[in-house]
Amino acid sequence: MIKDANLYISGLPRTLSQQELEDMFTRFGHIINSRVLVDQASGLSRGVAFIRFDKRSEAEDAVKHLNGHTPPGSAEPITVKFAANPNQARNSQMMSQMYHGQSRRFGGPVHHQAQRFRFSPMSVDHMGGGGGVSGTSSGGWCIFIYNLGQDADEAILWQMFGPFGAVVNVKVIRDFNTNKCKGFGFVTMTNYEEAAMAIHSLNGYRLGDKVLQVSFKTK
Repeated sequence: MIKDANLYISGLPRTLSQQELEDMFTRFGHIINSRVLVDQASGLSRGVAFIRFDKRSEAEDAVKHLNGHTPPGSAEPITVKFAANPNQARNSQMMSQMYHGQSRRFGGPVHHQAQRFRFSPMSVDHMGGGGGVSGTSSGGWCIFIYNLGQDADEAILWQMFGPFGAVVNVKVIRDFNTNKCKGFGFVTMTNYEEAAMAIHSLNGYRLGDKVLQVSFKTK
């Protein structure tokens, strides 16, 4: 069982390939898998990636050396931190950390005692499956997220859902006049089981001062 060796990297150059990403990280240890998130419309990287190391200590080394590092050919430093992992997904400290953009390491003292995860057995809604688990539509499985805060953005959705599997698209619905989040968003994932796991783990999460409702978008 791999514990806490999955890293989330953001701020990468848009031209960076998966091979170049692995080349940047390989000196820290054995990489089990890696994924650069790609914009389907343009085919370019979204500047966000995940890397899973064999050992927690290897991942810690990579964070220590590469977080805040500016890669060759890039103007901006990258952010490297531990990703959420599905087995830890009920740890609300992780979610509040994402939300407040704090860089405190996972596993530190819980400063958000009031933020407790409430699990709902109704969280996985099979309605959106259309009855055919194996026959996914070409666009993937659309997940509906309700009760997001006004300041929620696409980056939060990438961070929340990315660790569960392949995310092809995220969208936060904004008010046309204020550009603030209207309280809901959508995430599209390619794999049904991964989407179901994300819903199972994230429905009922407290993000900031809001409790999220996460379900398959019904047709």
